[in-house]
Amino acid sequence: MYVYFSHKQQQQQQQERRRRRRKSKNMARGKIQIKRIENPTNRQVTYSKRRNGLFKKANELTVLCDAKVSIIMFSSTGKLHEYISPATSTKELFDQYQKTLGVDLWISHYERMQDNLKKLKDINRNLRRQIRQRMGECMNDLSFEELRCLEQDMDNAVRIIRERKYRVISNQIETHKKKLKSVGEIHKSLLQEFDIATEEDPHYGLVDNGGVGVGIGGGDYESIMGFSGAAHPRIFALRLQPNHNHNNHLNNIHLHNPPPSDLTTYPFLE
Repeated sequence: MYVYFSHKQQQQQQQERRRRRRKSKNMARGKIQIKRIENPTNRQVTYSKRRNGLFKKANELTVLCDAKVSIIMFSSTGKLHEYISPATSTKELFDQYQKTLGVDLWISHYERMQDNLKKLKDINRNLRRQIRQRMGECMNDLSFEELRCLEQDMDNAVRIIRERKYRVISNQIETHKKKLKSVGEIHKSLLQEFDIATEEDPHYGLVDNGGVGVGIGGGDYESIMGFSGAAHPRIFALRLQPNHNHNNHLNNIHLHNPPPSDLTTYPFLE
């Protein structure tokens, strides 16, 4: 028995077989459900893949169709990704968009800026008027209650300034007291060293500028005490015999070449 099919029937059978194969293939692959991906790693991977595919399609549109394409994307982490067709810019595309549709995308932004500027000008004008009023100016339009409040504010300001002034004065007094205490301790230490030197050498004493001896021990020596060195002050004691020439000896001191046996120095405490 032979069965003959027409050409049209053969085409229908082929289409049916292809449809069944596609259906079977789709069922094996599984349908992707469009919803938010909960896993952050999988979400980031999917975003990167589809972003690259979208940019690739945009580049193909630019090259094949001579189209101007701009894509601006922000990931869930806030990272910016963008694509812009070569030989153009995002601003040019926005300008062309506004011109084509006859809209202004920035008008609301300009209006908010104007409102903020007006508020800032009002605040600045009020502050200037308050400053002039505290200097005794621009008070003709103030009522009695406003004048009373201004007087109270000025009294409070004077009180705060006076308290601050007294605090500064107190700090300065404490600082000077500490300096005086430090100087007193240095003076006391020098006196102690001088007493020790006097005990070790009974002929240790002082003379005035004229060279008249004030001998402590009353022996055959005259003594001098003085200071030397600005950077490193020291106290020095000098013993002179009566037959020495005072001028020559002082010259040797200024030349930094005094006799070793006649000059004794002690550190000056800072």
